[in-house]
Amino acid sequence: MGGTELVAAVRRGDAEAVTALLEAGAAPDAVTEDGLPVLCLAIAAYDAAVANALVDGGADPDRKLPDGTTPLVRAVDGGSPEVAEAVLGREPGLRLPEAERERLLALARHWYERGAEDELRGRSGASEPARRARVMDDEYHHVTQVTVGGLTVRAGHGAILTNLEWAWRILTPVDELVARAAAQGDPDHVDWAAARWVLSQRRSKETWLAVTAHRHAPDPVHRRFVVDVLHWYLLCGSSRRNSYEKETAELLVAWACDGEEDPVVLAEVLRALSESAHRDAVAVGLAHAGHPDPRVRAQVPDLLIGWDAPRPALGAAARAALRVLAEDEDWSVRAEAGGALASADDGSAECADVVVRLLGDPVGGVRAAAAEAVSQGADRTAAIADALVALLDDDDLGTRLNAAYGLLRRGDPRTGEAIERVGPLSRPGFEDDHRLSAFWSWKWDREHPPGADRDSDCPAP
Repeated sequence: MGGTELVAAVRRGDAEAVTALLEAGAAPDAVTEDGLPVLCLAIAAYDAAVANALVDGGADPDRKLPDGTTPLVRAVDGGSPEVAEAVLGREPGLRLPEAERERLLALARHWYERGAEDELRGRSGASEPARRARVMDDEYHHVTQVTVGGLTVRAGHGAILTNLEWAWRILTPVDELVARAAAQGDPDHVDWAAARWVLSQRRSKETWLAVTAHRHAPDPVHRRFVVDVLHWYLLCGSSRRNSYEKETAELLVAWACDGEEDPVVLAEVLRALSESAHRDAVAVGLAHAGHPDPRVRAQVPDLLIGWDAPRPALGAAARAALRVLAEDEDWSVRAEAGGALASADDGSAECADVVVRLLGDPVGGVRAAAAEAVSQGADRTAAIADALVALLDDDDLGTRLNAAYGLLRRGDPRTGEAIERVGPLSRPGFEDDHRLSAFWSWKWDREHPPGADRDSDCPAP
């Protein structure tokens, strides 16, 4: 049932339609005109969403194909970690026999160690120049797509190897995982992301010591990777006894105080530390408020205000440092300082004056950051409300939305005018936006006051 429709849905990349057809009884292993199951079609198209829908709907990733491969083998060959993860399916360690697990590991390692371009040349016999393109493999991470002799793969086999090892619970040496990540030198590359994820999950004393030993590596890329893993220790909190959250915070403080020479690494150390509630976070921030590199200074405001709830009052030294940072020559530093001051809301006229100036900053990014923080803040200063009104004509939609939302939350009499100046409240991509939802509710409440007829339907945002 629905085989032709399923093939068509897979071809156009419609994962929702694929799921609906499978639920209606379509055969998940329906074949295309070349005799291959539709799962192979999704794999070739690098369509992870459709591949996931097919596997969830019963498609067999281990089905033997005429060439002796399986869809899962083809997914590993293709080099997309996202697709390979989708095709791997549930409980692969229990589902697959040891020989097949070893085959998949060997295939991923072969691609990774030889390199995508050389392997494609070996398979195609072509000598033409390779075509390379950077593509997003998932929403956040990229990979290089390589084409040689009419054959195309994504060079994400390092990440696939890392993910397979973790799926089989193979504890790959930490030094090897660090090397895979550092070889790319980019936190947004799939190989880096896979190694970071696995190490952030392996919370043992042995792994902790092996990871943190790279803090003293001469290559700053290795040190940056260590910070990234530690940051994930804080972001992915664990209730287990070996969470290492306290140890992570202590190490980050020591790292910042010891004098990290690379400003990129130091900035990441401070950023990670701001996710902790360490007692020395403010002192560390104050010590780096005058750092010569703006990337470091931009991380200081979050350290100075902290994110505990309820937020502690700003100390005099922190308040003074934020005012100085709000005048920084680098706009990104001003943006961070403005957001922090608006969030801190210490009630002082001096603080309000600084925030008003930043809401009128000549750089849009500074205005945007200040408006976002002010829109959520509790400050009711008339000058700040006036500054929000002035932003209703800003070129940036997000800034305009935050300006109107800030006026609404303050009960400002100009809220109705502000909402009208924002423009249409139905916008593609903003269906779940909390600000637009608040505008709809505000208008509805005024168009339908208490005691009015409530039988009509609410408008759909």
